Amino acid sequence: MAMRQVWRGLALGAVMGGVLVAGAQEKKDAAKKDEKLVVTGTPVAPAANPPVDSTTEGSVTVGGKAIAYKAVAGTLTVGATDQQDALLGLDGKMLSDTGVNAPDVAKPEDAPATARIFYAAYFKKGAPSETRPITFLYNGGPGSATMWLHMGSFGPKRVLTTDTQHDAAAPYKIVNNEYSLLDVSDVVFIDAPGTGFSRILGKDKEKAFWGTDQDAHAFERFIRRFLTKYERWNSPKYLFGESYGTPRSAVLSAALQNVDLNGIVLLSAILSFDNSADGPKWNPGVDQAYALALPTYAASAFYHKKLATPPAALEPFLKEVEEYALGEYMSALLQGSELPEARKQAVAEKLHGYTGLPVAYLMKANLRVSGGAFSKNLQDPDGLTTGRLDTRYKGPDFNPMSEEAEYDPQSNAISSAYTTAINQYMRTELKYGADQTYKPGAYMDSNFSWDLRHQSPGGPPVGQGEGGINVMPDLALTMKANPKMKVLLAGGYYDLATPYFEGKFEMHHLPIPVALQKNISYKYYASGHMVYVNDDVLKQFHADVAAFIQGTEAAK
Repeated sequence: MAMRQVWRGLALGAVMGGVLVAGAQEKKDAAKKDEKLVVTGTPVAPAANPPVDSTTEGSVTVGGKAIAYKAVAGTLTVGATDQQDALLGLDGKMLSDTGVNAPDVAKPEDAPATARIFYAAYFKKGAPSETRPITFLYNGGPGSATMWLHMGSFGPKRVLTTDTQHDAAAPYKIVNNEYSLLDVSDVVFIDAPGTGFSRILGKDKEKAFWGTDQDAHAFERFIRRFLTKYERWNSPKYLFGESYGTPRSAVLSAALQNVDLNGIVLLSAILSFDNSADGPKWNPGVDQAYALALPTYAASAFYHKKLATPPAALEPFLKEVEEYALGEYMSALLQGSELPEARKQAVAEKLHGYTGLPVAYLMKANLRVSGGAFSKNLQDPDGLTTGRLDTRYKGPDFNPMSEEAEYDPQSNAISSAYTTAINQYMRTELKYGADQTYKPGAYMDSNFSWDLRHQSPGGPPVGQGEGGINVMPDLALTMKANPKMKVLLAGGYYDLATPYFEGKFEMHHLPIPVALQKNISYKYYASGHMVYVNDDVLKQFHADVAAFIQGTEAAK
């Protein structure tokens, strides 16, 4: 799961408005600049022996056909800079022929920072590696492990949860995943540094890996090492990121210089955090987040039967709301204090028709309702809080007097099942992690902090830019540099963490030639942030992603 912080906790949108963005020369120059912070040639101390990789075999039935596969659960160690990384072998130890001795440090924590990144890779047996696609998958957070995609979407096994409900406690069912992506691609699930079974080591390790650019470069180095270890350099390659995994994919794709990708799948996307519904009130004057969230508010009100005049069908209704959001509503918001009272009243009445929220509340809110406020107020008369990651979910209010939602019923409904499933599955079937702790996320660590600054290609240096983090230039750079690469944008109508209309808006505002817009395809589902928790949606999602890969693996 990505973007997992609750409304009043570490929700990214609540802080994005005040973060200065990075940028300066081309990303290549930026990487070199960052590396100057570490003395050139400083070697990485030999890491403590990492856990031994585990190789197992299995079979999954997809579309009525059995697929035999080899599974590898293991780690690859990467350095915090390219110079350090180049001194490491695939075993994570310093190469013997570097001509440089390991630094003499009194404690391992004083050694230069490294990340031991865990992955679970599934390879179809008998498939030729040079023509077999390979897809790298990861969740977001930032600070989330990839147990959500691993145990919910395209791995060979998945955990069953009842859609929109909070199931009873264990035992949970882990079953054959008939929608595994192994029918069209090998898959590699990657835990971000400091999450899952991944660990960060050495001096200033958090600063070295917990940040927009630091994280993307760690993934870049991991992918290069993986391609070398498994001789997959000539395979068709795909990135698949969910939520914060989508800005990671944008930055990562630009960082993977000389590694052309065949495609990128963006699930529940957000690339410009000025568009986040989580905290636009902390970013006054930037009003488009309210407009981009409106269709999701409308879909949620439709689902919970809160509309005085319910439309006959969801999708035609949402088209109408989208047009109003970018037209009359956005125009009214842009007027600020100059908006005439009569027009403000008219807009509030229209919003009431789309959201079910009381006109008086909308007037008091100055027509601006954040995601947390909507989640709290949609079902407030019933004493219920509406889900954030998936607004179809609901749960009892924690505090009836709160201004915004204080928890996410969807997260509470499924987290125990996924946490149980990944721990059980890793140890019993993949034979890995017997004596290790699997960390669902790093964001609960007392020292967790994410450096949200970013150096956009061609932009001003880190700390000298103005505005919220925006990685749209990174994806645009990749698409222009690799004009045959395709992008699939997917999302759920009931996702309040990364509203579907916000993702669509960003794609249509990428700084790319209009002709390249044809390389972007869109798929939306009657589900939330994690579209795969709905069995019927997962079936269609698998079909859509499989068709995307099959249509792009030859860079057509």
